[in-house]
Amino acid sequence: MNNKEIKSEVISRRSALSLLGLAALGLAVPTTVLTVSDAEAQQPAAPTAPAAAPMTGTERRQERRTRRVRRRVYRRKARRKGREERRKLRRTG
Repeated sequence: MNNKEIKSEVISRRSALSLLGLAALGLAVPTTVLTVSDAEAQQPAAPTAPAAAPMTGTERRQERRTRRVRRRVYRRKARRKGREERRKLRRTG
């Protein structure tokens, strides 16, 4: 027997798993490539009122903060009013 004889090579688990993964990938890719979407492009909405200038991030953030503070103040006043009314009821009966 000489050295050029064909030997059966044992496949390692790592190479077997990589081959299996490549086969699975080969089956998955054509299905995703062939999938066609029926979605259409959205048409830009016509502006109803001409805006002077778009708001910057800082301006939007400041408006959110202002609205949040107003809501908080309103809730605090409502709680205070409710407490005063309950206190008045307890005292006068």
